[in-house]
Amino acid sequence: MSLSSTLENWFAPSAATASWTLDRLRGIDPVLGFAIVMVVAVVLGEILRRRFRLPRLCGHMLTGALASPLALRLLERTDLDPVKPLIDLAIGVLVFELGSRIRPRWLIDNPWLALTCVLEGVLSGLAVYVGLLAFDAPSISAALAGAVAMSTSPVIVLALVHQMRPRGQVTERLLMMSAINSVLAVVALKAWGVLAASGGITVEPGLEPAITSALLVVSGSFLLGVAAGWVLTQLTKQVRGLTTAPVLQIALVIIAAMLAAQWRLSPLLALLVAGMVARSRMAHGLTVEPQLGTAGATLSVMLFICLGMLFTLDGFSTLWPWVLVIIVARLIGKGIAIAVLTRPSGLGWRQAGALTIALQPMSSLAVLLTADTFGWPSQLPGANGGVLQALLISTTLLQFIGPLLAERAVRDLAQECAPVTNKKVP
Repeated sequence: MSLSSTLENWFAPSAATASWTLDRLRGIDPVLGFAIVMVVAVVLGEILRRRFRLPRLCGHMLTGALASPLALRLLERTDLDPVKPLIDLAIGVLVFELGSRIRPRWLIDNPWLALTCVLEGVLSGLAVYVGLLAFDAPSISAALAGAVAMSTSPVIVLALVHQMRPRGQVTERLLMMSAINSVLAVVALKAWGVLAASGGITVEPGLEPAITSALLVVSGSFLLGVAAGWVLTQLTKQVRGLTTAPVLQIALVIIAAMLAAQWRLSPLLALLVAGMVARSRMAHGLTVEPQLGTAGATLSVMLFICLGMLFTLDGFSTLWPWVLVIIVARLIGKGIAIAVLTRPSGLGWRQAGALTIALQPMSSLAVLLTADTFGWPSQLPGANGGVLQALLISTTLLQFIGPLLAERAVRDLAQECAPVTNKKVP
């Protein structure tokens, strides 16, 4: 018997067994399959954290990517649609908490910081738009990519803050900027929808309805957030000190998010404002527990698994120039805005570099919250398929690599985390 036939006999049963196992896993109920994926995600996240000092959320997203059509195809992306309301709840809770951490007074006292927050979002979006136009992308699709590229993922940033517990200028500005540039992305996408329906961003008659739509979204979402924050403040007085207080917060988050979606406003902006209003009126009386305990931690794991399942690299071999343009132009735009206003806003050059790197996790949250399913790209009329796919690939890369960069920037470059010790706890 030849060596090749011997090896074939050795490995053929293993290959057949692996194929049979994958087929059986693919055939199980999606709910059971998702539960199995969650178990793997928690274990893998902890292994990566303890052995390689990587963020746990990277393990959660990696598990989702492995279970997705990108790799093993254990679950289809359509299997996620039934759990989207739970994922929206997880996002809503984290966005509300982010709003409760923002201090609007800081922006009033430091107008250069306020200008930096706006400028870094606008310049990064504009840089992506111009860069894609230079590489022959259609203008309306380049504008879409620029609008999405404005935002830094607030849920990734807040998850990293929960894990690292950093304190300092870079951390506070990172939270502030991720909130503001996400709001800018929401407004830009609302305007883009009107302009795309009018036939293009260069059509003059489409400018007025786009501005009107953006103003209505901002003002309506702001008023809804103020109302939700005020209602939470009044109702909390009745249950202060009780274990049901977190339940009240979750219920108000659900109501505000559903009303915003029904009225075609921005759930993200409404929940941010609700958190800010509740904090300003209740001060330390507002206790937003990190991830709202065990249930919130479960929702957070589900959220990052779903983000991993949305990862895609299809077409990278042909779309890599556009992907590279989006990533590099976005980095340059944010870097220039922060560098220009570093000194006036009271930041050091080392801190400015750390902040620029920490802002890199990109987000599709601006459109994900307003979409009915996880297949949100299908709800963007008029977008060029190639540019949209390049945007999805860029989001995939920056959602996975971005947390690594952000953690290193905050911990090592800005040095705002407590030093890591290797002492074992008895």
